[in-house]
Amino acid sequence: MQTLIRYRNTSWLHLIILAISLSWITTPVYAESADSNPLYHLVPRWLTLLILAVALVWMIQPAHGESPAPDGHEQEEVHSEEGHIPLTPEQIKHAGFAIDRVGPASIRETLPLYGQIVPNAEREHTVSARFPGVIRKVTKQVGDSVKQGETLATVESNESLKSYAVVASLTGIVAERNANVGEQTGDREMFVIGDYSTVWVDVAVFPGDLSKVRVGKGVLIANNDASVRGEGRIIAISPTGSRANQTTTARVLLDNPARQWVPGHFVSAEVVLSETAVPIAIREEAVQIMGDETVVFVASDEGFEARSVTLGRGDGQLREVLTGLEAGGEYVTANSFILKSEAGKEDAEHGH
Repeated sequence: MQTLIRYRNTSWLHLIILAISLSWITTPVYAESADSNPLYHLVPRWLTLLILAVALVWMIQPAHGESPAPDGHEQEEVHSEEGHIPLTPEQIKHAGFAIDRVGPASIRETLPLYGQIVPNAEREHTVSARFPGVIRKVTKQVGDSVKQGETLATVESNESLKSYAVVASLTGIVAERNANVGEQTGDREMFVIGDYSTVWVDVAVFPGDLSKVRVGKGVLIANNDASVRGEGRIIAISPTGSRANQTTTARVLLDNPARQWVPGHFVSAEVVLSETAVPIAIREEAVQIMGDETVVFVASDEGFEARSVTLGRGDGQLREVLTGLEAGGEYVTANSFILKSEAGKEDAEHGH
């Protein structure tokens, strides 16, 4: 570009010199008759003016393909056209971006329902005294973790007056305690111990959907704000329905090693009806709308770039990609809306 500018400056300078020379040659000397100078008739003054005009136009008009923007903005213009958003490692870490790879996945057709977390009755025990007597000592409270065989309380038998230990029948959590020092045990339940590493989800199925639900089908579970998700399988379907709401209960077994699923809480459930394999898919949270385009932010050496995509089927978590991305590429999932905001700021700045 600099070479072109130097060439142009030299060219119009030559034209101006030529025009001045012609004007000097053809202009009659003071007190000299115009007829005495033959060039005065061959090169009229309007030709001189024409040459000057051409020189000015050549000087002002940008060359073919040349950007009219000032040189100081050339790099910014290129950056805008490429659409890259450069960020430092510190900015990326602070924004909390999550990066995933484009690849094959299974898109699920699901049946949305609702349900409630309940204890796994097969892993919940009640503990009572073997012999009636007086409670002399209680060693565990509600919420305490216990191991199978660990002492929960000490009871003095009414008949033998000997003390014996009331122990936990399984490893788990003390869910209920109905025992205080000095009380008679009677035949009541003193403790309830629960192993909540697995729970049940009782899902309500409406009559019109009952034919779609079968034992063994997978079920996607989410809490109210979808911050906790899990997947289980239907282990039983009740042979009777509810008179109150005309629903039938389908019971789902759900792993709960971190005890994030709390019995009594309501949840949403999606019964998986079918699965379709697709060659290219991304997470739903990665999809952003910018103007009239659907975009996904992809990672590159220059930063992040908004890539226009055409989407296909989806199940709320994954979306099929028809055009715009290739398998193996990296893209932003969590917090991609931050990049959308940054791209919007750049567009607004370049628009001025």
